[in-house]
Order: sequence, then structure tokens, then C-alpha cells
Amino acid sequence: MEKHNLTVVREFILKGITSRPELQAPLFGLFLIIYMNTLVGNLGMVILTKVDHSLQTPMYFFLRHLALSDLGYSTAVGPKMLVNFVVHQNTISYYFCATQLALFLLFISCELFILSAMAYDRYMAICNPLLYTVIMSQRVCWLLVAMPYLYSTFLSLLITIKIFSLPFCGYNVISHFYCDSLPLVSLLCSNTHEIEVIILILAAFDLLSSLLIILVSYLLILIAILRMKSAEGRHKAFSTCGSHLTVVTVFYGTLIFMYVQPKSSHSLDTDKVASIFYTLVIPMLNPLIYSLRNKDVKHALERTWKKRWNVFP
Repeated sequence: MEKHNLTVVREFILKGITSRPELQAPLFGLFLIIYMNTLVGNLGMVILTKVDHSLQTPMYFFLRHLALSDLGYSTAVGPKMLVNFVVHQNTISYYFCATQLALFLLFISCELFILSAMAYDRYMAICNPLLYTVIMSQRVCWLLVAMPYLYSTFLSLLITIKIFSLPFCGYNVISHFYCDSLPLVSLLCSNTHEIEVIILILAAFDLLSSLLIILVSYLLILIAILRMKSAEGRHKAFSTCGSHLTVVTVFYGTLIFMYVQPKSSHSLDTDKVASIFYTLVIPMLNPLIYSLRNKDVKHALERTWKKRWNVFP
């Protein structure tokens, strides 16, 4: 054990998604398509909500930052995972691993609170329509995204520095396809109780506080909708929330499935599937959900497309 303690870990070996050679090429093709769709979809959403005048509203301001968060944590994980399908040895350097962990934690935490800010925005739009533009001013919108970015940066640096300031035992095989906090903690030599408690408390706080904001917002929205006398008004209110509710259900459902299930039913394969879903599949689905279910986005996309074609007659 003392010999292991003296070993300086300079790189880690990622076990990856599968050890079966015959699956490497098909999985590489599948995840390359998923990541390219994620890249195009989220970059397209960022550009569209920035250039189209009809989308200069608080709702699409938050959607732009949601797309940036999706792009952030999928890019922190996706390209390295794709490279590992085609290289002989599935390794990641010590500092690259720390950087990947920090970026992943930053953007995944930020996404939780941006989703809750979007729920609050929908609450204000439906329950206080006359004061909506006054309350949801540009300053308030920036405050609602700046706070998650600052908090998520603090959380990310705290956990990353805590983990990488402790010695590793020399065993450098990570049972995952990217550098996540819990697989890394299991490789530490010293007492890990403190860092495990910090991760548990912060993860529970992020998940529960953001989910509580969303649930309270939608409870108030539901009460307001049920009080509406017009069927058309109720339908319009439901339609403005449909895309966000779909995204929230898929995202939180996956996280709750992964972290709330009992230890006895946990398995590495199940955790990997859940991780693939929320790190790669959900960032691809979010822009599709908002573009397919939202008439404003579809019309803005058509207008932008026509303008670009008119430039080249």
C-alpha cells in the first residue's frame, strides 16, 4: 500500500462504454451522429435566438443559455469519448481529467437552475401577464442566469480542487467513460468521507432546490389555468409550457433514476446508460423539442432560412 501511495498518477485509464471490440465501430458512428446533431442543434438555437427579432424575449433568452449549457457539458464529454473509440489505449491525462470534471460540473449544475429560471419565467408570463415585461426586465433576466453561472463555477472548482488536491493510490482505472466525481473519489488514498459528504449535499441541494422552484411555479400555473374561463386561453397557456415541461421531465427523470435508486439495484452498466442519456442524448433532444413543439422557433427558422437564400439568388 505504501508503494502505491508513492506512485504519482500522471494519467487515468477510462474503461469506456464497452470492452467488446465488435461494438466499437457501430457505437462510434452512433455517438458521432448524436454529437454532431447536438452541436448543430444547440449552436443553431443560440444563433437563431440571437439574430431573429421576434425571439428577443425573456423566454428565448433563457433558451439560448440552456442551449449553451447543453453544448458545454456535451462537449466536455463527447469529443474525448469519440476519440477513445478509435485509439488503442483509452487514456486521459491528469490535468485533462481535472478540466473535464470541472467543465462537466459547471454546465450540468448550471442547466438545473436555468431550467428553474425558465419555469419562473413561464409563471410570470401566465400568472402576471400585465406586469410581465416590467418584472422580467433585461436586468432581471441577466441576474437569473448570472447567479447560476457564478454558483456553478464555485461548486465546480470546490469539488475539482478537493478531489485533485488529495493523493491517488496509483491505481488509475476509472470505471466510466469520462472523469466523474464519484469514480475519481473511489481512487483516492486518504479518507474520502469529507469530499463524499460535500458532493452528496451539493448534489441534493442542486437537484431539490431547482426542482422545488419548478414544481411550485407549475403548481401556480396550473391553478391559474384552471381559473381561466376561455378554452382557447387554457390551450395557449398549456402550449407555451409544453416544450419546457417535456425537457424538465426527461432531464430530471433521468437524474432521479440514476441517483435515487437503491444501492442494491445499482450497476455500472445501468449508470453508464443513464450517463449517456443525460450527457449526450438529452442535449441533442432539447433543441429538437423546442423547434418541433414551438411555432415561434419554426417561423423564425423559416424566416432566417429564406433571408440566407435571398442573399444568394
